[in-house]
Amino acid sequence: MARPYRLGSLRGQFLRWLLIPLVLLVALNAFSVYRNALDAADLAYDRSLLSSARALAERVQILDGKVVANVPYVALDSFETDTLGRLYYKVTGVNGEFVSGYEDLPDLPKNVPRSEIYPALVHFFHADYQDQPVRIAALHQPVYDDQMRGIALIEVGETLDARRGLSRKILIDTLLRQAALVLAVALMVWVALRFVLSPIMQLRADVEAREPTDLSDFDPNVVHKEIRPLVNAMNGYMARLQTLINGQKRFIADASHQLRTPLTVLKTQAELALRENDPVAMRQIVASIAQTTDATVHLANRLLTLARTGHGAVAAEVDDALLNQLAQQVCLELAMPAVRKQLDLSLEADQDVPYRGQALLLHEMLSNLLDNAIRYTPEGGRIVLRVYQQDGKACMDLEDSGPGIPEADREKVFEPFYRASSSSVVNPGGTGLGLCIVHDIVRLHDGEVSLDYAVKTDQDRRGLLVKIRLPRRA
Repeated sequence: MARPYRLGSLRGQFLRWLLIPLVLLVALNAFSVYRNALDAADLAYDRSLLSSARALAERVQILDGKVVANVPYVALDSFETDTLGRLYYKVTGVNGEFVSGYEDLPDLPKNVPRSEIYPALVHFFHADYQDQPVRIAALHQPVYDDQMRGIALIEVGETLDARRGLSRKILIDTLLRQAALVLAVALMVWVALRFVLSPIMQLRADVEAREPTDLSDFDPNVVHKEIRPLVNAMNGYMARLQTLINGQKRFIADASHQLRTPLTVLKTQAELALRENDPVAMRQIVASIAQTTDATVHLANRLLTLARTGHGAVAAEVDDALLNQLAQQVCLELAMPAVRKQLDLSLEADQDVPYRGQALLLHEMLSNLLDNAIRYTPEGGRIVLRVYQQDGKACMDLEDSGPGIPEADREKVFEPFYRASSSSVVNPGGTGLGLCIVHDIVRLHDGEVSLDYAVKTDQDRRGLLVKIRLPRRA
């Protein structure tokens, strides 16, 4: 049998459900922030590249029919080395000839679109130069004089160290702030959970502090609305448990009282037998002892059956049974007592009455019914047991010609040890447990049992008719 899964801490589970999605959202946000940081860095540094290209473009002119770039050495130094990275430039004439700068700086690819951000003929693209990735701004600059005119190309390239450094700084700052936010959220949630769960922890302490005999209700108003159904269910369970315990206490008290009398009688009869010297009288006393012992055994057996059926100790297996066969078996078992009283015992049963239930208890139920009928039916009387199906239910009717049970006693006879006045006259040695056992077994099978007169006319009301209806169960 597989072991049931054991749930962990409520706090830990709640924090996991909260923090894991939060960390995933932080990771997605960090990726988005990094992409935005790259775009922002590109935008800022592209503007700087364009400014440098425009500064160079102002120094490009035509002299003697040639494009020249008058770039002073101070400007060259600033282009070659910058505090945030390395800069490179290249000036190309109107006919594609090299004019100034780094001749091997990559040319403008043909498929690079013009930037729409700035009001200039500028293109931005990435390339590799001197084994380093660079970002290049290519600006088309019109040049002209009295003899010629055309478009010169000014390219300014910059290594990506500064851009990447800025992006990393933005990313790290963002991650640190969001990590601090996640930790703060986790701490606040932990504190909040500790505060919110304090009523449940107090309820646990109250449960642990309860005495084993204290089954009073817990106050559901001291916990949250979502927990109140659980507390109400606990209270309902304890109420049922209290009812069961009270029933057991009453059963033990009644059983002790009922057993004390026959045991006292047995002790008295045994003492009389020890004092008696007359063999005939002693034989009579021993016969009385045997009768008392039989009655005590009968009482003990019914007490055990009542304990199994009425106090939650039923362990019989649920299986498929044929009620007509169970009834036939019970009739055969009790045929001899019926013969000794010259009773007309008959069974009227359908061919098959299947039922899924606890066959052992159903057999006990029928035995108690038929035993009661035999005990309370006078000699020469009649007993009929009917087993049939009707309206989707398994039905059993037992009819006898005994004294019957008055209407005022019909509900009380299902209580342990209660005996109707008419029954006490016919069978003074009865235990008052037979119908109680029948009632409990029928209740265990979700059925109904009712009592009526077997003969019910205005002039004649006699006999007992017991009707049992058991619903079909899957």
